[in-house]
Amino acid sequence: LTKRFYSSSVSEDLGCRRGEFSRKHYGSVELLISSDADGAIQRAGRFRVENGSSGENTDCAPGTWHRTDVHLENPEYHTRWYFKYFLGKVHQNYIGTDAEKNPFFLSVVLSDQNNQRIPQYHSILWRKTGTQKICLPYSPTKTLSVKSILSAMSLDKFEKSPREIFHPEIQKDLLVLEEQEGSVNFKFGVLYAKDGQLTDDEMFSNETGSESFQRFLHLLGDTITLKGWSGYRGGLDTKNDTTGTCSIYTVFQGHEIMFHVSTMLPYSRENKQQVERKRHIGNDIVTIIFQEGEEPSPAFKPSMIRSHFTHIFALVRYNKQNDSYRLKIFSEESVPLFGPPLPSPPVFTNHQEFRDFVLVKLINGEKATLETPTFSQKRQRTLDMLIRSLYQDMTPDLHKVNNMLNRRSFSDVLPESPKSTRKKEEARQAEFVRLGQALKLKTAVKGDTTTNVATTSFCKKEPWESQSFCSNFPHEVVCADSWGQSLLVSTDAGILLIDDGQRSVQVFDKTLQIKQMNVLEALDLLIARTDKGKDSRILVFRLSAVQKDIETKNMIRSKYDCRENKLERTKGCHLYAINTHHGSELRIVVAIRNKLLLVTKKYNSHNTSTGTSLLSSPESPVEEFQYIREICLSDPPVVMTLVDGPTGDSDNMICVAYRHQFDLVNESTGESYRLHHVETNRVNFVAAIDVYEDGEAGLLLCYNYVCQYRKVYPFSGGSPLVQPSAYDFHFSWNQVPYAVVCAFPYVLAFTTDSIEIRLVVNGNLVHTAVVPELQLVASRSDIYFKATAAVSGSSDSSSKEMGSKSSPQTPTAYEKPEFPLPALEGEVPCKNLYKIPLSNLVGRSIERPLKSPLAPKVIATTTSSGITSLPVVHSLSLSRMEIKEIASRTRKELLGLLDEPITKTESAQKLKKVSRRQSDPKQGAVRSSSSDRIISSSFEGYSERRHPSTSSDPDTLANREESSPSSYPFQLISLCDEDIIDLK
Repeated sequence: LTKRFYSSSVSEDLGCRRGEFSRKHYGSVELLISSDADGAIQRAGRFRVENGSSGENTDCAPGTWHRTDVHLENPEYHTRWYFKYFLGKVHQNYIGTDAEKNPFFLSVVLSDQNNQRIPQYHSILWRKTGTQKICLPYSPTKTLSVKSILSAMSLDKFEKSPREIFHPEIQKDLLVLEEQEGSVNFKFGVLYAKDGQLTDDEMFSNETGSESFQRFLHLLGDTITLKGWSGYRGGLDTKNDTTGTCSIYTVFQGHEIMFHVSTMLPYSRENKQQVERKRHIGNDIVTIIFQEGEEPSPAFKPSMIRSHFTHIFALVRYNKQNDSYRLKIFSEESVPLFGPPLPSPPVFTNHQEFRDFVLVKLINGEKATLETPTFSQKRQRTLDMLIRSLYQDMTPDLHKVNNMLNRRSFSDVLPESPKSTRKKEEARQAEFVRLGQALKLKTAVKGDTTTNVATTSFCKKEPWESQSFCSNFPHEVVCADSWGQSLLVSTDAGILLIDDGQRSVQVFDKTLQIKQMNVLEALDLLIARTDKGKDSRILVFRLSAVQKDIETKNMIRSKYDCRENKLERTKGCHLYAINTHHGSELRIVVAIRNKLLLVTKKYNSHNTSTGTSLLSSPESPVEEFQYIREICLSDPPVVMTLVDGPTGDSDNMICVAYRHQFDLVNESTGESYRLHHVETNRVNFVAAIDVYEDGEAGLLLCYNYVCQYRKVYPFSGGSPLVQPSAYDFHFSWNQVPYAVVCAFPYVLAFTTDSIEIRLVVNGNLVHTAVVPELQLVASRSDIYFKATAAVSGSSDSSSKEMGSKSSPQTPTAYEKPEFPLPALEGEVPCKNLYKIPLSNLVGRSIERPLKSPLAPKVIATTTSSGITSLPVVHSLSLSRMEIKEIASRTRKELLGLLDEPITKTESAQKLKKVSRRQSDPKQGAVRSSSSDRIISSSFEGYSERRHPSTSSDPDTLANREESSPSSYPFQLISLCDEDIIDLK
């Protein structure tokens, strides 16, 4: 229970502190009417128009980029699980019918999470409503049954119990089911419109485009000849030139894209409607309109195009004066929100940045359109038909197979089975894997799968990339909070203050056990919950006094020195929450079993607007607080969050979670109102995060795999309006998180070994980062987490696949999974603290009230050659510039370069001498003499692999100085540029 209470406390966050949560960034719905040249109304439609948010700061120059959320949503590399984790590996497939007699299929595999030596069960439930995917942790001692997996997916009642399918041909059918989620390749229309054209007949009748239009096409992709084209054709004729001779084609982040360009499609002088052109562009979900003319000219409207299929229009204008593009997006009203939102103003002077933005926007738009009723209902009917047909085909075969095998669970396949049975099972598995691998190869050759996005966009630094904050941290973390640039951490060794690059400072000894804390720098307060059970209390400290003790190096405080800091009436508390809007009065709600104590701050010691002191603060910080009232609940709360009302006068609320529900409690009256009821047998409450959309309160309710957004309206007649709203939405995580952090536009879920990153506005998946042995430490400002790994553990990413087992729970004796190797005797495990800067996530700098309480110190090391080395920046992922910097520094240190110039022959001799002295043959790495940086690959191997004609021997390099334009050290830099992925 203590762990559950803690997990909820570390995920307490406020959306407005992490950027503004607003749907206005994604446009507003308007009624658009088009008319002909005579002014007669032709068509009308409701579209969401995105033209750059007017609420943003528009002082920035056009083309200056401030956003971080330009990502493909629900990328296939993360969502096509069956192709990625199952196909070509031994896994188990089950068939059954639910209580409504609807057939379903279940696929389960024990796999290595992205080759990170983290075994996990990946499970896919195939139903007519779509697929449901979850990850379950692996335990070598705990059995896992089909029933428990389906129960985790909220499927508890069956008309027929699940039975296993052994036929290898089932892989073909399940791959077809996964392909119903949508194509991995895309076709977009491109329509050229001259200035003043108001009808689609006029636009489709343009035979050729302008010079600026041709430059725009060249920016989008390459011109290819259709006849004989073997790649993705997007419905165009590649044999007889009936759809034109050329087209525009590109590959973007693993997706093949074919553009249907109006001026490249066949033109007919007799047919004014240009049916052949409309047949392709009119059936594209997304169409780009390139309109000539200045901005004041008659603007394009989607109702000008007669198409029931096109849902998204991207209007592009080119400005010759500043060589920039302006973008405007029209989306049919039923299309869900999709990103990235347009900048303000939506003007791009960087053409490559504009291309990337447009392609990401269009791909995300087509994916979002598939969720509209028009397409989702068709997909559901197709899935239902395919699943029922597959069920009917499989049912006769199931009766022919031995009943004992049909009913076996994961734990029934034992290694000590009879030899005859084992041989049959081995033969079946071999055929199963062979067919799966052939299917995987065939699918990849056809181009129906994407490549790894990580290998196609390596130069882009993602906002969630972490930085090393404290390496080799040996203590167990209980809780923490940021203090300026430092981190105040409660550990098993006491309370420590940690800063990047400096030694930790002990603030309290280990007799004081803090379970929950908040550092309020603006109020000069530290609030903490200590001890456990009946001895737990809320303590209040003044930050300035704590900082003074640190600076003067006074005696470290113990539990017995904090008696005067105890808040009255809080004995026995198991949870507390504070309001996160510190502009208003500070409120603390303390939970003691099923009672809530409301405590507020009496004094405002500082005027936030002028910085002047209003009242002299009492010596003891405890005297600043006053008890207000007590509220009784029916059960002890597991999660608790304070929600500020619009006026702050009798409309503040408390969101509490207990039993199977989330309730809202009025702070003034104590009345409770049902906010959400959880319809499952078991509930694991995670968090209730208060986010403020355009100033109005909302809540992200997180439990099990689910995250629900509920809009909370102001009180009306004494009760809050909590009825369902059109603004409410929900989404599911792939793995049950223990903490959730909101950092608009992202929401991050932390599990034991991964960080799942989604968008707040629609719940779409953006990225899943695998982090072994992950623990969230703090998240109020920057996000801090701890990850552990063995120092000598293998970092080879090509570890053996772990999906080739007959049973995930009890692998057969002839092929056991490869798990992380235990630490050898005497080996010290490496525990590191990492930081994700909040400014990177929200795309703007974050103001902090105070600087770090520890004075910054710059430590510069000097190499043996007298060169001061650059500061070492640890990161889980290095940028291109950082790699160049490391390569340049390492080159100098290897050569021992001094200020005076040296010849090539001397440099080769120095390289040979230093290489013999500093190379590490065991790890195949060259170690710098002035730092612990290791270039973790043999440059001889790179040189032989990428440049076979280049010898890495220093003597050979010296002999070639006449014929070679550059010596080995300069080749080293080019190798770093070419092999940047391998260097990472």
